[in-house]
Amino acid sequence: MSEVVMPRLSDTMEEGELSKWLKNVGDPVAKGDVLAEIETDKATMDLEAFEAGVLEQQLVEAGSVVPIGTPVAVIGDGSGSAAKPAPAPAAETPAEQQDTGPVEPTSSPVEPTSSPVEPVETGSRQAPSGKPVVEPSTPAVGKPRTSPLARKIAKEHGIDLAALTGSGTQGRIVRADVEAAIAAGTGMATPAAPATSSGAAAAPASTPTPGTDQHREDERIPANRLRSVAAKRLTQSQAVPHFFLTSVVDVEKLLAFRGQVNEALAAQNLKASVNDVIVRAVAVALRQHPEANASWVDDAEGQAVVRHARVNVGIAVATDAGLLVPVIRDADRKTLGQISTETVALAEKARDGKLSLDEMTGGTFSVSNLGMFGIDQFTAVINPPEAAILAVGAASPVPVLRDGVLVDVPKLRITLTVDHRVMDGAIAAGFLRDLVGILEQPLRMLL
Repeated sequence: MSEVVMPRLSDTMEEGELSKWLKNVGDPVAKGDVLAEIETDKATMDLEAFEAGVLEQQLVEAGSVVPIGTPVAVIGDGSGSAAKPAPAPAAETPAEQQDTGPVEPTSSPVEPTSSPVEPVETGSRQAPSGKPVVEPSTPAVGKPRTSPLARKIAKEHGIDLAALTGSGTQGRIVRADVEAAIAAGTGMATPAAPATSSGAAAAPASTPTPGTDQHREDERIPANRLRSVAAKRLTQSQAVPHFFLTSVVDVEKLLAFRGQVNEALAAQNLKASVNDVIVRAVAVALRQHPEANASWVDDAEGQAVVRHARVNVGIAVATDAGLLVPVIRDADRKTLGQISTETVALAEKARDGKLSLDEMTGGTFSVSNLGMFGIDQFTAVINPPEAAILAVGAASPVPVLRDGVLVDVPKLRITLTVDHRVMDGAIAAGFLRDLVGILEQPLRMLL
């Protein structure tokens, strides 16, 4: 007899929602078979069997939110003689039970990682052994049961979840229900007129009513799991002793280089972005400066700086659920075409909530680019345990005197945020200086 427990599927995960069972009681199970789908704070992932046998028991129902390490199933020899263990209570809070709408994306450049979550007992019942048994959460009256991915997709396409009928357990609205509504063109949300404190519809904006503004009510948006974990993680990151270095980069040659690269990639139907070129340049600079490709550790063996053997660059991607940082592994060994292809695929999977654990972990340095939003300069928050993160602003024309003539030269500002425990100012400055040199002489990144 073997218990199947809720695994830690990402470094930020403290609990998971068992959204769908893919094996039924009595089904034969082979090692590696997918038993169920698990929704974490980042994506939907597979729960695999680590032993072969027969699925004798399902200890939680689909839709249950379960802390990591909690038994969710029992695999036996098919005799049905396995004793049913009593799992711990679900850790879903009342706020999460009533959350039926998505949360706006954050532009913070940090991937949240794990932090302790205090479990809250909500509606658990007692097993004969006296231990509570996990049960699926009950939504607030009048509010539909929905999965996080269903809410995310509904928001993207303007679907009113209250107008849908769920096909999941206990009428739960799942991703398939929302996708069906999108395909049929039904369930579209219609913007409601803002209400006054008395409950009446507010006057149209074209004919404002005197004194209406002072009666507006604040909107309270419950935090989803990713937002809650991000808040804790960002707070922890502020304990890291940060310092900041900024340089201005002449990107005239870089933009010309990118154009030449894209001409060569056109036959493969590929196109490298400016950010792809920056990621490649960062990877080359990290290979030349291993002291920047490092982390601070404080464990049972003591305090130390770990210099990583591989150069894995994280790229910040904004999603409706929150900001994620998928990782380009061995970026120093990949061509611009490979980096471009991988970046597009990872960004799409991040927005669809389909990133795997391997694609979200193992970063040694991160890049956050807000230049496409017209941001000239900003400072990014370090993503521990990484020692640094690069913030990239927009390229803007700057007048430069050349041979007695004023010409416009595209320049951008990059700001390096550094963990002072890992790097001192002179070491970080040396890394940034050489990175600027590579960006201004982009052929160096091909050497």
